[in-house]
Amino acid sequence: MKHHNPAFEAINPNIGSSFTSLKFQTNENIKSHFWHYHPEIELILVKGGSGKRQIGSSITYFKDGDLVLIGSNLPHCGLTNENTNNEHEIVIQFKPDFLGDKIWEVQEMAKIAAMLEKSKSGMVFGDEIKKAIGSKISQMHELQSVNKLLKFFEILHDLSVSEDYRILNAGKYYLQTHVEDNERINRIFNYVKDHFKEQITLEEIAELANMKVPSFCRYFKKITNKTFTQFVNEYRITHSLKLLAEKPMSITEVCFESGFNNFSYFNKTFKEYIKKSPSQYRKEFNFLIV
Repeated sequence: MKHHNPAFEAINPNIGSSFTSLKFQTNENIKSHFWHYHPEIELILVKGGSGKRQIGSSITYFKDGDLVLIGSNLPHCGLTNENTNNEHEIVIQFKPDFLGDKIWEVQEMAKIAAMLEKSKSGMVFGDEIKKAIGSKISQMHELQSVNKLLKFFEILHDLSVSEDYRILNAGKYYLQTHVEDNERINRIFNYVKDHFKEQITLEEIAELANMKVPSFCRYFKKITNKTFTQFVNEYRITHSLKLLAEKPMSITEVCFESGFNNFSYFNKTFKEYIKKSPSQYRKEFNFLIV
């Protein structure tokens, strides 16, 4: 069976600019299946739409668009696919030293520097700041030269003083500072992404990592701060959230389509992660299936 190695994405700044700003119209940026990393820090605005977000070992569901900040070399999947139904996506990419090594040591940059340090674990911003910043990001994309750079720093400043965010990976994400481990862990992540609807045993995933089961369990916990079972369950629960919100399927069908082969276990696990039952969650979307 062929396994995918992590993809290193080479990024070049826009002509005449020290950083990259790209705008994709509806579902053009189809990278969701590819697990990749790059030294550039990445700020992504998804306008409208919903889908799965996998950044590091965090797997979550977003709706009504998204605004995330992804640190240097933090592995992630693209947020857009053919089912996202977003209006557009703007991606800003910049190297930590894109204006020199000393820029973040300037006192005025202290809050931004602190935010970029947090971004090493991945940050997702809430609806309030997303609405406030979204128009500025769109404006920035249309500007040129120094005006574009000044608007970019205004955006970074606004984000850095906001408390409307959460960290996606608990603790310091191990892979961010140990890029040499990418090949092994990304092979594992890709396998889960491709096979989460099937039963995945510790024996087969340990063999994939070329490790004994006990060693693999210790390794995976050290890297992700969660057990392999927790990781797979999170992936399945996140998939179930998307199905519950968007598809006319019964909850039983959602259970099995998400990789759970036991309805009681699905309900129990769902409540542990989401703090409500699948039916309660679906009611929030006014999408009841009789």
